[in-house]
Amino acid sequence: MSNSGLAHGGHPPPTNSRMPMAAEVIDRVQESDRIFTLRLRLRNPEQRRAYRFAPGQFNMLYLHGVGEVAISIASDPDEPEILGHTIRATGRVTDAMARLDVGSRIGLRGPYGQPWPLKQAEGADVLIITGGIGCAPVVGVINYVLMRRQRYGKLTIIQGVKHAQDLIWRERYDYWRTFPNTQVLVAADHGGPLWPFHVGPVTEVFDDAQIDPDGTTVMMCGPEGMMIAGTKELLERGVPEKRLYLSMERNIQCAVGHCGHCQFGAQFLCRQGPIFQYPDVKPLLGIRGF
Repeated sequence: MSNSGLAHGGHPPPTNSRMPMAAEVIDRVQESDRIFTLRLRLRNPEQRRAYRFAPGQFNMLYLHGVGEVAISIASDPDEPEILGHTIRATGRVTDAMARLDVGSRIGLRGPYGQPWPLKQAEGADVLIITGGIGCAPVVGVINYVLMRRQRYGKLTIIQGVKHAQDLIWRERYDYWRTFPNTQVLVAADHGGPLWPFHVGPVTEVFDDAQIDPDGTTVMMCGPEGMMIAGTKELLERGVPEKRLYLSMERNIQCAVGHCGHCQFGAQFLCRQGPIFQYPDVKPLLGIRGF
């Protein structure tokens, strides 16, 4: 693999990353009917001080008697004592987590996985393309770049959703637009009578982004079909393959490469991913069974 954790500018997991740690819900936000954000704090002060992560990594969140699930960390790595996780309620574990409130206890293991290439992207434009709730894994990237604006060129955020009502965090998009040299573009496959943004596939707003092919680092996450269409369009526009990074989604269960549920060809998403450089996953994209 060409994208090891240290090559991406990330931090190695702490020595106790395989051991569950007790965490407490200190804040909860209902983002939409089925999407919510939990802000967690480790209960042990020493563990709080030792915990470090990089944007793109994930934690395993555990509810006693229910199960465990992999969730991306959506908060800023410079504030590692408060860990934000945006979750869609789609099954037994996440449905149970949706019933948690402030003061609830939860188990946490992590961080795991390879982060986004923020060190390599310094000095270049950054293009973030997301679909559906795909924005959650890159919120940390967006905040990281905005808080260190002088290190990067133009920041373009492109968000695509299937239906207009799927868009969450509208106030964040408005806030991000206020930063210098920052562009936010939103598209929905199906708009509504009050939808103010583009109606159609997310790739249709690429012209508005005015992408510099050789000077842009692309970070993309969301439904695999959207990422396949997005990479095809970007490659046709001359963006080099090595400048494309994708966050892949599979069923991560153990996070340490033992159970095999997240195997992706010869690789495991929990160890070599979930962030991959495009050439590393190009042969497997869109192939059923991988």
